[in-house]
Amino acid sequence: MILFKKVEQLQTYIAAQKEKKQKVGFVPTMGALHNGHLSLIQQAKAENDLVVCSIFVNPTQFNDASDLEKYPRTAAKDIQLLTSVSCDVLFMPPVEEVYPKGLDTTLELDFGDLATVMEGKFRPGHFDGMAQVVNRLLNIVLPHNLYMGQKDFQQLTIVRSMLRQLDSEINLVMCPIVREEDGLAMSSRNVRLTPEHRKLALVLSQTLKKAKELIDKKTPEEIQKWAMEELAIADFKPEYFDIIDGITLQAVDDFQGTDFAVACTAVWVGEVRLIDNMVLKS
Repeated sequence: MILFKKVEQLQTYIAAQKEKKQKVGFVPTMGALHNGHLSLIQQAKAENDLVVCSIFVNPTQFNDASDLEKYPRTAAKDIQLLTSVSCDVLFMPPVEEVYPKGLDTTLELDFGDLATVMEGKFRPGHFDGMAQVVNRLLNIVLPHNLYMGQKDFQQLTIVRSMLRQLDSEINLVMCPIVREEDGLAMSSRNVRLTPEHRKLALVLSQTLKKAKELIDKKTPEEIQKWAMEELAIADFKPEYFDIIDGITLQAVDDFQGTDFAVACTAVWVGEVRLIDNMVLKS
């Protein structure tokens, strides 16, 4: 695996590989890697000639400065993990390489209701910062295929909208959620859970699984109300449990009225905020 920290050096290398007709797959991350991230690398490896992974903790998408400060940074371990799955290129730029002085990286795009529901309601400005950095990284790497995980479902939907609005030819690939053996969705934040809260966190995936079993028996509104009650336990602070259309992200009133229904949730478990989702109908 080759490590680059400078934009110019990375672009020179990728351009040389493209001249050899190499297809480029790209996996953007913020580090603190786990098997969920590695599954993205493995899928990209299977579908491309050259796989580039970036590790960049983007300051513009944290609306809470303390959350940015607490975000785990495990560079040595990350490099080891990427090497174990034969990632070809790692891009680990400093902030000044991604946001150099004199370069306007802001995006004037309208995500409409996609950015105001769920995460948008609780993390104002998050998606503007996320879209800004993803677009900047795409302009640096210029991949053929972009790989993102289903766990950040709303983020992935907004990136899809961004690519459409920019008339981009980059192909976005959604990769399935990878879960621990007990069902907890893999997340960089899981390492911050206390042992007690780690056990409690299982209620999240269990509630989603049960919600899927209820779609033939209850309305979306009834399931949503039931789920919020299930999540209202000691040391839990549920922010939302929404059943939405997988394309528009708007609330589903009737399961018969959509071909693509997804349950999305965010819960504080102690001092750690976890998100998860499950496709109920597709």
